[in-house]
Amino acid sequence: MKMKKIRTKIILTALLSVLTGAIALAQDEAPVKVEKKNTVQKVTNLAPTPPMGWNSWNTFQAKIDEKLLRDMVDTYVATGMRDAGYKYFVLDDGWMAMERDKNGSLVADPKKFPSGMKSLADYVHSKGLKFGIYNCAGDKTCGGYPGTRGHEYEDARLYASWGVDFLKYDWCNTDSLNAREAYITMARALQATGRPILFSLCEWGNHQPWLWADGVGEMYRATGDITANFDKDKHMGTWTALSVMTIVDKMPAIRQYNGPNHWNDADMLEVGNGMSYAEDKAHFSIWCMLSAPLMAGNDLRKMSAQTKEILTNKEAIAINQDAMGVSAYRSSATDSLEVWVKPLSNNNWAVCFLNRAGHAQNVNYAWAEHALQDAQSKQSADFTKTTYKLRDVWAKKDAGTTKKAFKQSIAAHDAVMFMLTK
Repeated sequence: MKMKKIRTKIILTALLSVLTGAIALAQDEAPVKVEKKNTVQKVTNLAPTPPMGWNSWNTFQAKIDEKLLRDMVDTYVATGMRDAGYKYFVLDDGWMAMERDKNGSLVADPKKFPSGMKSLADYVHSKGLKFGIYNCAGDKTCGGYPGTRGHEYEDARLYASWGVDFLKYDWCNTDSLNAREAYITMARALQATGRPILFSLCEWGNHQPWLWADGVGEMYRATGDITANFDKDKHMGTWTALSVMTIVDKMPAIRQYNGPNHWNDADMLEVGNGMSYAEDKAHFSIWCMLSAPLMAGNDLRKMSAQTKEILTNKEAIAINQDAMGVSAYRSSATDSLEVWVKPLSNNNWAVCFLNRAGHAQNVNYAWAEHALQDAQSKQSADFTKTTYKLRDVWAKKDAGTTKKAFKQSIAAHDAVMFMLTK
């Protein structure tokens, strides 16, 4: 009898152990759900339109500190960037100390950020902005700082405690890591914090994230890093920085994967970083047409009137932020003169004439001869039957209707963009 009681006790103990483990596992996995797209359950709607913000990398690389960034936050607001729709303020690589602390936690560089990262996040929030930060899926970041590999959940909890709203997650020093699995792991870690944190995947398009990242993150880099050149790539030794036009040419093939909460990221803007006014305008125009995230990368404190005019053009931004979230398609390309077409809500359209040539080109575009048809949005326009009003986005003026041909000389590396409304 005694032996029977012992056996019963052992069996009950084992069952209790299994049940406790199952409950713990269920609790641990509660924020996460693997769906048909190999993704993480999305409990938020963080990016119904392409995210807009500012990132420190293009101008400052790792040369950032607390004072510079607080000044940048103030300028962000004073220049009207926030009011134009930009809301994320993102620190890129170089914010952390070179080693984790004795507990294995990341630490903000005490020399660069004597008040700590929570203090900076609070300052950003006090200005009506959202705070973003950077790390990497590998053992080290691209700049050689501590990466997140093996520390996903503790890093996510730390970011949440600081008040982080956006994580850019790079792909350096990843060795044999599986990209999809690495990003899903980090996405689950962010979800487990209970804080809405927009997840920006940055593995440079090497593993075709557009095929699997919908539901993992809100935006995913579709190309390598950009450089402030209109049509000439820049060789950096072991890798090549891509020109604006090189990136543009990669986007039409993946336009069908773009949409609310899953945006093809064409990389950060180089507006104000050394290209001509016309090139900056064309660059911004195409990013708006593509429904790409708009992440400025210039020194806001030294922004010229022309740069500000481009970055805060509310009509151009409205095209980018259209609720349908459909990326433009290239309807024609003749002698470096391209016509890009973007379906908009309410059966409206945006049309951009892009001159990629190094000389001015004359346009004579008879709207009636160019019916618009987009299989993705199932939207069409026959200009012989329906007349649309034309709004010149950069001239900020009405420009007649589609009854009359568009005739204009477009400068080298420049663009003209129209909003078409019935």
